[in-house]
This record gives sequence, structure tokens and C-alpha cells, in this order.
Amino acid sequence: MWRFSRSSGPGGQHVNTSDSRVELRFDLARTEALPPVWKERALERLAGKLVDGVVTVRAAEHRSQWRNRETAAIRLASLLAEATAPPPKPRRPTRIPRGLNERRLREKKQRGDVKRGRTGRGWT
Repeated sequence: MWRFSRSSGPGGQHVNTSDSRVELRFDLARTEALPPVWKERALERLAGKLVDGVVTVRAAEHRSQWRNRETAAIRLASLLAEATAPPPKPRRPTRIPRGLNERRLREKKQRGDVKRGRTGRGWT
């Protein structure tokens, strides 16, 4: 559902008479346009942006209502595309190679030996 209102910003006297700000509302909870899996995923991911199951997108960057309509539609489409995207594959943890770990421990031991050798014990 589209709603229009007066926008702030540049436009001179024109801005006081034209409704160029656009608000696009999409009832995500009651829509039949999305498959149930996508709808469920979108409702879960956009829970913080929903008000009674409705997602709202506003656009007021342009002086033209038409360009603001296009901007709002693109924003809503990208928001829904991001929300309905499948979850990323889980990361498979990689093992640290044994040689790398042994070298690290050997270097730590050498460093400790160097520091231990700096004490003044045994000089008398």
C-alpha cells in the first residue's frame, strides 16, 4: 500500500505543495505472494522491523514522487530478498597442522630459555 506526504528538503515553494515523500507498506504476515518457507524466514528475520506483521519502507531523497516510488520499491525488494535468502552453509572448522603446532611450541620453549638465561643466577 502506498502513502504519500509532504517531504522536507530542497524544492523551494514546490516542496510545500507536493506530496513527494513515499511510504510503502507490505503486509508480510498476510501475503500470499511468497512461498510459506520464504514467508516464515522473512517473518523471523524482520521481526524487529515489523509492526503487526507489516514492513514499512520510506523514501524522500528525491524531489520527484515518481523517483521516490522507485527507490522505495527497490528498497523493499532488496529487504525481502535479503530476508528470504537461505541461511549460509555452516563453517567446517579446520584442524591446525601438527607441524605448525610443534614449531610454535618449540619457538615458545626457545624464547623461555632465552629469558631464563637473562637472570643473574650463577654469576658469582
